[in-house]
Amino acid sequence: MGKSLYIAEKPSVAQEFARVLKLGASRRDGYLEGEDSIVTWCVGHLVTMSYPEVYDPKFKRWSLATLPFLPKEFKYEIIPSVSKQFEIVKGLLNRPDVETIYVCTDSGREGEYIYRLVEQMAGVKGKKRRRVWIDSQTEEEILRGIREAKDLSEYDNLSSAAYLRAKEDYLMGINFSRLLTLKYGDTISNYLKVNRTVISVGRVMTCVLGMVVKREREIREFVKTPFYRVEEEFSLSGRSARGEWRAQEGSRYFQSPKLYKENGFRKKEDGEELIRFLKEEPVKASIFSMERKKEKKNPPLLFNLAELQNECSRLFKISPDETLRVVQELYEKKLVTYPRTDARVLSTAAAKEIGRNIGGLRNYQKLSVFAGEVLMGTAWKNLAKTRYVNDKQITDHYAIVPTGQGFGALKSLTKLSEQVYELVARRFLAIFYPAVEYQKVQLVTTVRGEKFFSSFKILLSEGYLKVLPASADSGKKKGEDAEEVGCDTGLLEILKGLKKGDSVEVQDFVIKEGETSPPKRYNSGSMILAMENAGQLIEDEELRAQIKGSGIGTSATRAEILKKLVNNQYIALNVKTQIITPTLLGEMIYDVVRASIYSLLNPELTASWEKGLTQMAEGSITEEFYMQKLEKFITDKTQAVLGADYRRALMPCFDAASGFYKKGKGVKK
Repeated sequence: MGKSLYIAEKPSVAQEFARVLKLGASRRDGYLEGEDSIVTWCVGHLVTMSYPEVYDPKFKRWSLATLPFLPKEFKYEIIPSVSKQFEIVKGLLNRPDVETIYVCTDSGREGEYIYRLVEQMAGVKGKKRRRVWIDSQTEEEILRGIREAKDLSEYDNLSSAAYLRAKEDYLMGINFSRLLTLKYGDTISNYLKVNRTVISVGRVMTCVLGMVVKREREIREFVKTPFYRVEEEFSLSGRSARGEWRAQEGSRYFQSPKLYKENGFRKKEDGEELIRFLKEEPVKASIFSMERKKEKKNPPLLFNLAELQNECSRLFKISPDETLRVVQELYEKKLVTYPRTDARVLSTAAAKEIGRNIGGLRNYQKLSVFAGEVLMGTAWKNLAKTRYVNDKQITDHYAIVPTGQGFGALKSLTKLSEQVYELVARRFLAIFYPAVEYQKVQLVTTVRGEKFFSSFKILLSEGYLKVLPASADSGKKKGEDAEEVGCDTGLLEILKGLKKGDSVEVQDFVIKEGETSPPKRYNSGSMILAMENAGQLIEDEELRAQIKGSGIGTSATRAEILKKLVNNQYIALNVKTQIITPTLLGEMIYDVVRASIYSLLNPELTASWEKGLTQMAEGSITEEFYMQKLEKFITDKTQAVLGADYRRALMPCFDAASGFYKKGKGVKK
């Protein structure tokens, strides 16, 4: 009987498989071997795509005459620094006594690509190949993955999508980087007075740069507009309250040109005039209307990687790259499930076993009380019927949740790593708690026919906030008015006793000065979310619906894209605040791309390519169709740039950006 070979992506994962398989073997050079099984590993990528000069020495020299570069067959090579491990893996894959290969690389597109390249370069033939697809590194999950492993051929479409993603990034990067560098690199170099400028272009990277520059220029061009609001200070049975004036129908200022909006004036004098009018007679205020309603707020959905990166940026001021590093460490120590996921829900299968995850958290001292409370209730038993379980919203993996295991590793975690773990665990436990309940009261008072609006929001039941404090919740809904929030039963009783026509004691009228605000700069977390939700940046409704769920890049690559932009000095990342701003070089490259290959800056294009890769993985389009579309795009854009010269048009753009930085207004690190 032949042996089974298990090939993991990293040595640490291989060690887990060896432990679970109970090999009882000593470690060899690059693998472990037992009586029936062998476990080996890659070290990330062992194989990469060859540079153009490998196809022909003439391509080593950058020349417009050799563009576009579109090989009919792509060449690959072993990465020199890991060639020893590749030879070990190759030897094991082709060993005569190895009958079945279990592919245990990370369960996703990139993990599939890592193994397929190794198999391709190793020339594997005549072996049974099984794909192990797991969501965590717990013993139960590893054994389930091995037991339920499918034939590798069932993942051929995913493999094709992985190859296409690499070819696309390779061809766009090489062709457009060479093209724009040769055409406009000297123009930037001369302007900046530097020796050489390479214009690095990427399918996702350039689009993200465009988002950062556009936002910065919106802020730069924004003109603040002052406005003046009139507020009523009044008393409710001794309790101080405020009401905001609004020029609604019946007001002497209704639709007046003096208004900035219905709740504010363009000039302070007009607000003062309103106050004088209100005080011309003894002030008598009464309740015009009152609306009471209860509001429930359900626990938020679970974390996917983008949401977790955003929260960690907000709470801990760490970069998406650092968040991914931490959560990957937690995954490898069996504390959480697979981190590179876009899903915010659980699968039906995971929901059936969720009691083990909750039960395990009783061993986590900080949250043991909450885990115990959850198990005493029934919500976890009916989880499959809630919005937190939806198989249709899951592609490769379900949301990031604690496994309920691996607590021995907590002692070795840094403070930051444990904070991230606690954040994930709290979000998970919160879904088993009831909704938060509020009593909302909308009160309208009237003085001389002018209406003042007050909002009160009183906490009735803390629900899931017991386990997930407000500071770790998603905060206010977009556009939600500022309201008084608290658990004030005394105020609630006073409000319950009010009715239409009741008199109100007015203490004073005041003017509150404000001004319009520019758009906010992206921080590292909001940038990740903007990449994930590219559809929100797209005006075309049909296309927005088409690319929903694809976004720009993937959960596995978005942090790396930001890191590359920082390393290329195209954007600056403030380490303390995580705020992102473009550099002068980044703005110049943006202007070059905008003038020559504008579509590279559009989320529509980038997201539609990602959608195509998803369709390839689903088997709804062919590899040939995708490559034809890609090659035509590269050829058309290359020919268009070769036939044009935008250098003169770029100079005013460079001057404008440079002038901004020379005035010292560029945001510093």
